[in-house]
Amino acid sequence: MSEGSPGTFSRIADVDALRAVALLLILVVNVAFFASGYSFHLVPDPAHDSWGDQAVRWVVEALLAMKAYLLFSFLFGYSFTLQLDSAARRGVDFAPRFRRRLAGLFVLGILHAVLLFQGDILATYALLGLVLLAMRRVAVGTALHAAVLLTGGIGFVLALAAVGGVQLVTDPAEALAAGQRSTEALQGGIGSVIAEHVRQLPAMVGTLIVQGPLALSAFLFGYAAGRRRLLTDVVGNRRLLRRAQQLGYPIGLAGAVVFASGGGTANLTGLTVGVLTAPLLAAAYAATLLEFFQTDRGRRVVAVLAPAGRMSLSNYLGQSLLCVLVFTGVGLGLAGAVAPAAVLLIAVAIYGVQLAASTAWMARFQYGPVEWLLRAWTEQRWPRLRATAQT
Repeated sequence: MSEGSPGTFSRIADVDALRAVALLLILVVNVAFFASGYSFHLVPDPAHDSWGDQAVRWVVEALLAMKAYLLFSFLFGYSFTLQLDSAARRGVDFAPRFRRRLAGLFVLGILHAVLLFQGDILATYALLGLVLLAMRRVAVGTALHAAVLLTGGIGFVLALAAVGGVQLVTDPAEALAAGQRSTEALQGGIGSVIAEHVRQLPAMVGTLIVQGPLALSAFLFGYAAGRRRLLTDVVGNRRLLRRAQQLGYPIGLAGAVVFASGGGTANLTGLTVGVLTAPLLAAAYAATLLEFFQTDRGRRVVAVLAPAGRMSLSNYLGQSLLCVLVFTGVGLGLAGAVAPAAVLLIAVAIYGVQLAASTAWMARFQYGPVEWLLRAWTEQRWPRLRATAQT
């Protein structure tokens, strides 16, 4: 892309920077699942359950849990429209290429879930991407109505379950024992870690019953935003962005307090409120960031963040690899030994390393390493990796 098209560069940089922020938020949420085996069993690690530890977990639950992946999912849907437009301009058949891309993403997701992190979202994205592909010609209004119905439907089902007295943690003592076993497994070598990931996969399928439809809903919101070119003209859409903030912050933060105080994802009542309000808070976050990116200081921040967003798939997988090396017995073996506040500091340090590495990589290459491999599979040829000189 040439410097002679500043408007186009600015748009792409803003989206990439927003994607980079989503990566940080996802890491801050996911790092707890590497740091302790208790998290997957929806109970706190008894070795780190002081008021300070509880406060850190509460803040993460309230402000980031269920919001981070929705923001990332929104951007997946938005990028889908950019790929559609690119294929139309080049006169290529989009559907078979996108299906190959999804197949590659699914394989990466399965490998990620088994080898690095059983909480993988890529395989789910690949399956939901088929639905998005089938809806690629629907009107914006239809996409928005479907997104709202999906979110409302999941909220309604969860509310019914909560009223019916369904418990997500039926035996707290057994959950604590399972958490101890999982933590010990993470402290072992690579065979022990992989075995633990495989054991947890069936439970993750249950989690996706809620997470999947919400991700698809966010896809559709992103699709609608892309069709309306919402992120193309931030200044021209400032009124809509302000409305997202005015609605999203009071309702979203109120829901976040109920969600976190009610037990977060471990309690159906809190989870119901979270499902219904998290999209509003995620939208408010996105609107605030996009407005900030238009300022002089924001442009400087965008320049730092955008390279990480351009290779977001590589960074997402890289986060898991680094967390495995830090927390499991494959590396430093810190699982179960680090308090939540220190875990967050480790996450920020990992992200800082990724920002620096992304800047260095993207100065030399057109794609991140995993993005390049996925593109090669999608296009059935080896694309040029090294960056060309800008004109």
